[in-house]
Amino acid sequence: MQNFSPPYDFKAGAVLLVNKPLTWTSFDVVNKIRYTLKFKLNVKKIKVGHAGTLDPLATGLLIICTGKFTKKIDSIQAQNKSYTGSFLLGKTTESFDAEQEPNASFPTDHITSELLDKARHEFIGDIEQLPPHFSAIKVDGIPLYKLARKGIKKELKARPVQIHKFDLTEVRMPEVDFFVNCSKGTYIRSLANDYGKALESGAYLSKLCRTAIGDYQLEDAWELEDLIEYIKNDHVVIETPQ
Repeated sequence: MQNFSPPYDFKAGAVLLVNKPLTWTSFDVVNKIRYTLKFKLNVKKIKVGHAGTLDPLATGLLIICTGKFTKKIDSIQAQNKSYTGSFLLGKTTESFDAEQEPNASFPTDHITSELLDKARHEFIGDIEQLPPHFSAIKVDGIPLYKLARKGIKKELKARPVQIHKFDLTEVRMPEVDFFVNCSKGTYIRSLANDYGKALESGAYLSKLCRTAIGDYQLEDAWELEDLIEYIKNDHVVIETPQ
């Protein structure tokens, strides 16, 4: 993996691994890094982008590319991704996660370890998945989540995705922890909602952390505050060698 550790040449191109803070949008992180780089490098413009959106209530690996390395974004975000997190069983929300308050409750007394395991297997392999209405997918140039917050829901089509691994790592009813490795375009919030239905109950995503994108690992990522301080205070490559 080229240039994902210091020293960075931000103008020529760098790949930055960042642990996205809770409640920050992916664009917030990009904006913060871009602003800091413009000030540090004394430039009016510098290309900065991210490879794969994380929801505000998710944490974990966000890959930021700068300069000419923004051309790598499509190939990076096309790689498989790994997540850990938790589903809360017995309730649903309109956003399929904790952004919205629960809108319905369902029984969970019938859910056994055998049922949890049987339902889990239904989602391993090639599946069709409906994206959540609260997503960044655009319809007529408008993100679905903006329409959903106004009570407008567009008709969505199921998309083919691949779930390579879906394990339950701990069960603390009504909450279950999981590990998922999946293809690009998989919505873990939709998986939570669909898993709840397969259990003849309900479920929503209560916690999510992205731990890997391809060979890039969260354990190698910067905390955002530390990265910003590094850019501000440490020696970085100001000019690309001729």
